Amino acid sequence: MSWNDYLQASIYLVVLVALAKPLGIYMALIYEGRPAGLNVWFGWVERLIYRFSGVNPEKSMGWKTYAVAVMLFNLLGIVIVYALQRLQAVIPLNPMAMAAVSPDLAFNTAVSFATNTNWQSYGGETTLSYLTQMLGLTVQNFVSAATGMAVLVAMIRGFIQKQVDTIGNFWVDLVRSTLYILMPLAMVLSVALVWQGVVQTFKPYIKATLVQSAKDDKGNVVQEQVIAVGPAASQIAIKQLGTNGGGFFNVNSSHPFENPTAISNFLEVLAILLIAAGLCYTFGYMVRDKRQGWAILAAMLVIFIPCLWFCMRAEQKGNPLLNSLGIDQKASAMQAGGNMEGKEARFGIADSAIWATATTSASNGSVNSMHDSYMPLGGLIPMWLMQLGEVIFGGVGSGLYGMIAFVIVAVFLAGLMIGKTPKYVGKKIESYEMKMAAMVLLVPHLLILSGTATAVLVSAGKSAILNTGPHGLSEILYAFSSTSNNNGSAFAGLSTNNFFYNIALGLAMFFARYWLVIPILAIAGSLSRKKIVPVSQGTLSTHTPLFILFLVMVVLIVGALTFFPALALGPIVEHLMLAGP
Repeated sequence: MSWNDYLQASIYLVVLVALAKPLGIYMALIYEGRPAGLNVWFGWVERLIYRFSGVNPEKSMGWKTYAVAVMLFNLLGIVIVYALQRLQAVIPLNPMAMAAVSPDLAFNTAVSFATNTNWQSYGGETTLSYLTQMLGLTVQNFVSAATGMAVLVAMIRGFIQKQVDTIGNFWVDLVRSTLYILMPLAMVLSVALVWQGVVQTFKPYIKATLVQSAKDDKGNVVQEQVIAVGPAASQIAIKQLGTNGGGFFNVNSSHPFENPTAISNFLEVLAILLIAAGLCYTFGYMVRDKRQGWAILAAMLVIFIPCLWFCMRAEQKGNPLLNSLGIDQKASAMQAGGNMEGKEARFGIADSAIWATATTSASNGSVNSMHDSYMPLGGLIPMWLMQLGEVIFGGVGSGLYGMIAFVIVAVFLAGLMIGKTPKYVGKKIESYEMKMAAMVLLVPHLLILSGTATAVLVSAGKSAILNTGPHGLSEILYAFSSTSNNNGSAFAGLSTNNFFYNIALGLAMFFARYWLVIPILAIAGSLSRKKIVPVSQGTLSTHTPLFILFLVMVVLIVGALTFFPALALGPIVEHLMLAGP
């Protein structure tokens, strides 16, 4: 690895951590209803929304009512996005006359965007109209992200409230997340991306005359090229900020109209982790112990930084098969060096590896390089980060409440080991919280392994594999790891636009999202009913380096022990085959 690799990674991490505190404070003020600038200036808009929708913002909900509101709202989103896809041939803003989407693909896409996964089994520029992209997908990019943030805030209230049966109002949390956090950030980023050259237009696709005529797949002479454009910048901004990740174009953020420059690349990859990092500080601020927020952020970075280094190193070393042929793969003034297959020359290995690690540690899933072309160990890192449960930053809101579930398990185990009552930020952790936390941790694992096992047993699953051997297994394992953790990135090399994968992956996305939301809200309701226990000599410190290390080990052991056999049959075996004797 070169000094340039270390420099780019260091700048990225420094800027990310530096922005976490101010953004975290702002979000805490918004959720607490305290003056924070935008909520003072545009409070009338918030009140108008409540009046128009018939919501009483002063009425707090119990956890079951909150969960029902979450489910009904998201089910409505699935229905609307499904209907838009099925009807897009006869509704406006379809200048390229896109046909209706097939039922199974429409189901998969609707579930994908409502669950904040944004898995795509289609090419956006050849499948969806402008209206479907904006009214369907972009809207879900906002509200699915806001849903995750709302559930997190409800869980935080469980820690700070005492002996009450309510955890807040879902509609208020949803509106404030969208109106004061996601929309302002998305507007600023959209303008910045347009400045860098990302397209934003309602005009039809552009036709350009070729300098030299060519032939298509059927042997016909072609003298012009159709260049896809559209309202991309507005969707790309929120897809990154909301850890959604779905691309306007088929090749996602490697497309020059989505991500044209080094500056746009930095802004987009920064946006992927920005809110998730800020919410760590929001948590500490709202529970009145900022050390707890820093401790969780530190635990995330302790896992993230080595994974980033390992991924960059694996790609920079290059392909051993090419080394055996005497091909120079060392970085120099004349070449980037390493494994450049599937990577954009304008980004190189460092920016590609940073993006791959960030997008899979968050539940973002956008890509600026093709993970299928990574070296086996380089591709293992994105896959494993997802398999940890998307808690290393994770999705906005969902990543942090997933990590708090790990904290609950760690606190419980540590309490048993040292003979102290398990407590976290003033609340006792008892068997009910442990059962719910265990469900949060184990459900994605069950979906990944059972889905992968089914796919390799049935002909419909095996026939879609474009690569044989361990790499083919990696492609299936990656797909179910991505969808079962609501990430959405694809390893490629797997033809998933068929009935089996559209339905199987759609169901994995649905259950992975809502089987976790419900137990998280149940934990919030249980904690909210408990009294706050003051700190004493018997209280376990949960902000020390020792506890941070213990938490990291709990996360790693759960992920490593669960998936090591599957990883050994996929990327690890492939690495050994390439490395040779």
